[in-house]
Amino acid sequence: MATKTATGLSARERLLAAANELFYAEGVHTVGIDRVIERAGVAKASLYNTFGSKDELVKAYLEVRHARMSDRVGRYLARYDAPRDKLLGVFEAQGELFAEPTFRGCAFASASAESPGPAVSQATANYRAWMRGLLTDLARQAGAAEPEVLGRQLHMVWDGASLSTRMDGSTTEAAAAARAAAETLLDAALADC
Repeated sequence: MATKTATGLSARERLLAAANELFYAEGVHTVGIDRVIERAGVAKASLYNTFGSKDELVKAYLEVRHARMSDRVGRYLARYDAPRDKLLGVFEAQGELFAEPTFRGCAFASASAESPGPAVSQATANYRAWMRGLLTDLARQAGAAEPEVLGRQLHMVWDGASLSTRMDGSTTEAAAAARAAAETLLDAALADC
């Protein structure tokens, strides 16, 4: 069991908090392990005893981001009863993320581009499979004749909105456009039934 400090956070929790802040803001390739250790206020041995390597720390950082996104989307899904509304709620959750002042795009896309090793690839594949599976399942529940096709299309809208927000800095416009595109695709898929 991890030992807690006077701040109430274990070395693992402090390392993950520091990694999240630094990796997301500056990139996983750019940020050296010494900066994460310094920001976390732990000994170098704590990092290696806890994670074994920088690659495993990056993987854990991405897994935490995945869990946070899952929680965020889950809160939106809980607001609605109808599958159609739930599906559009996924894009409302994304819009909430875009509105955060620290939003810098998709952590998984950035990490994959900077550090395409097996640990990053696995964490990214898990996240993407979860998102596509969620969208496909919601499309199926909404009654789409081809939920896999609609799920893939909606996933592309999700990815494109994140990239557009990052590149153009247009948080509200991209979020509104993504939700509208998702609604148009969903309505078209339901009309074909």
